[in-house]
Amino acid sequence: MTRDLRGFIKLLEERGQLRRISALVDSDLEISEIATRMLQKGGPALLFENVKGYETPVAVNLMGTVERICWSMNVDKPEDLETLGKKLALLYQPRPPKKISQAIDFGKVLFDVLKAKPSRDLLPPCHQVVLKDDAVDLTKIPMLRVYPGDAGKVLTLGLMITKDPESKIPNVGVYRLQLQSKNTMTVQWLSVRGPTRHLRKAAERGEKLEVAIALGVDPLVIMAAATPVPVDLSEWLFAGLYSGSGIHLAKCKTVDLEVPAAAEMILEGTITPGETGVDGPAGDHMGYYGGVNENAPLLRFHCMTHRKNPIYLTTFSGRPPKEDAMMAIALNRIYTPILRQQVPEIIDFFLPMEALSYKAAVLSIDKAYPGHARRAALAFWSALPQFSYTKFVIVVDKDINIRDPRAVVWAITSKVDPARDVFILPDNPFDSLDFATERAGLGSKMGIDATTKVYPETDRVWNDPLISDPDTAAMVDRRWAEYGLADLQLAEVNPNLFGYDIRA
Repeated sequence: MTRDLRGFIKLLEERGQLRRISALVDSDLEISEIATRMLQKGGPALLFENVKGYETPVAVNLMGTVERICWSMNVDKPEDLETLGKKLALLYQPRPPKKISQAIDFGKVLFDVLKAKPSRDLLPPCHQVVLKDDAVDLTKIPMLRVYPGDAGKVLTLGLMITKDPESKIPNVGVYRLQLQSKNTMTVQWLSVRGPTRHLRKAAERGEKLEVAIALGVDPLVIMAAATPVPVDLSEWLFAGLYSGSGIHLAKCKTVDLEVPAAAEMILEGTITPGETGVDGPAGDHMGYYGGVNENAPLLRFHCMTHRKNPIYLTTFSGRPPKEDAMMAIALNRIYTPILRQQVPEIIDFFLPMEALSYKAAVLSIDKAYPGHARRAALAFWSALPQFSYTKFVIVVDKDINIRDPRAVVWAITSKVDPARDVFILPDNPFDSLDFATERAGLGSKMGIDATTKVYPETDRVWNDPLISDPDTAAMVDRRWAEYGLADLQLAEVNPNLFGYDIRA
């Protein structure tokens, strides 16, 4: 069965996780204000059916909770996503199996890969309406202006598909585009991303880079596009691994690219190397307005196809919680087996949402030797391209709950001597949107060893931590109801009782 956005919207509605808004709303600031309030409360997805000046409804906040992202990926809870990560780990860095069980596991993954190969749809829904040349009018898409200081309307949840001019391997990613005219947009991307490599190669060959933007796709495909795949593997294959069967693709009308056949809209165009436009300012994931880019690549679109009565799926960035933060929490689980394969001593890792989902990482390790924590931090920074922009890495022992900030703060304050256990790596390539750095695109990283120290890291005896007597703890568990305390749910802790000020 072909998966698509409409099927996911139907699923959310059936599970009471969608609200249809029939009141007239404005795509300029109003929709984003409503969605922001819903995101902060963990509220349902929204479908705005009556957008001022447009015929197309707007869907937002579909992936505004981790629960809904899990549903989009056919699992019930975030822990289940690690099963997907284990498959990806075997593909990311294949190793010869040493045991029969490992050979069987690898064989199962190869069989899953065969099932995951995409297929071609000859009569795709995304080609029900075809507009070319002067008929292309991007201003008819209800793009949002999110913040009052934004330079213009932005497109934020479209899959950008490009192809390596030499190897012909496609790349699929999600980038912010800013509307410039009825047929042009600028794009904001990082220098390490796939399309930047493709554009450089196209420039060397004296060619234009063909581009397709797929709007309104199955959220599962968006998650696949956000997964750190090896350069020589396709995001389409990963989407098939996620769904359990190959996704349906369609060949574009005017460029040599393939797109999800069930997408709501497709934009086809080119980037001419050296042709640029002014992009920004626009609200960014750091929680500030991004700067103005005087030389942002300019995309010219000459073809637009869409389904009959299309739906425009969108989102927007900003200080968490936002949809991209929820996606990052899910991806954290998928990354974990990949990271363990790259850095075996890592037991678990966590990217806190409040740390912008990638600016700080907490690692737990099974410490085996002096300097082990520092080695783990250095290995983490180089394990995946996404982690090269992580500013802080905190390494703790395996018995610390890395998802409990109170436990992590305790480890830092009780086990760290700043002069010994904090190390700085200066002058690293960095996120140009990080205004904390002295120079744009160049910054430092900090590692914090919050593990228990061993000789020769310290000559002092490290006394045992305080723990309850296990026999007494077991007895209290047995007698809890006898004490008359069975009605107390102690697992549901309100952090504000401990001096925090966390507001819903």
